[in-house]
Amino acid sequence: MKNVIVFGASTNPERYAYKASVEFKAKGYNVFPVGRKRGLIQDMEILEEPPMDRHIDVVSIYLGKDNQQPYYDYLLKIKPDHVIFNPGTENPELEQMLTEKRIRNEEACSLVLMRIGEL
Repeated sequence: MKNVIVFGASTNPERYAYKASVEFKAKGYNVFPVGRKRGLIQDMEILEEPPMDRHIDVVSIYLGKDNQQPYYDYLLKIKPDHVIFNPGTENPELEQMLTEKRIRNEEACSLVLMRIGEL
């Protein structure tokens, strides 16, 4: 089972991070939603800090550029297979850092990628 982190997780079912967490789980991923406030997305606990003890296959970002900086070192350290910058989260600085470390990254919509079979 692949592991995915969803940054920007929320208990609000109208938010795309919520929808993506649910969809990743439906696709068989082991989902780690990370957000500012604890809570649940269905039966998934929203974590205040990302996991350090496992390989992460996919990172799906739903945080604005200014809120991503605290996670730069974490992302570079864990070396996920794929980082997705969802619409509105584009960050050329972080994208360049990931590219230099040979970490695949793209500006795309996780929900669309799942629906067309790219994830």
